[in-house]
Amino acid sequence: MKKLELEAYEEKANEVLGNICNHLRKRKGVVDVQIHHFVGEFDVGEDLVYVAVAGTHRQNVFPVLEQAVELYKRKVPIFKKEYTINEEGVTKSRWVSEHETL
Repeated sequence: MKKLELEAYEEKANEVLGNICNHLRKRKGVVDVQIHHFVGEFDVGEDLVYVAVAGTHRQNVFPVLEQAVELYKRKVPIFKKEYTINEEGVTKSRWVSEHETL
């Protein structure tokens, strides 16, 4: 892969991210949950999302962190376009379904 482009229906994406965070904040021992997903063009290896979970003990935090990642991957309307270079050096692009990457 050469690069990745991310687009979002931002109003809906922010609503869904907020709902996920609010839902997960209700878990025992969880103080706060924040998810920030970026849009635009990214090179391989660049950060695309930050997920932060604060809690009273790490036993409370790690399962919620994992669930936050899974929920945003399944529910948030963020669209990915991959750019690849073939053997002849020609760049091609295609929209990727999240279900293809799971």
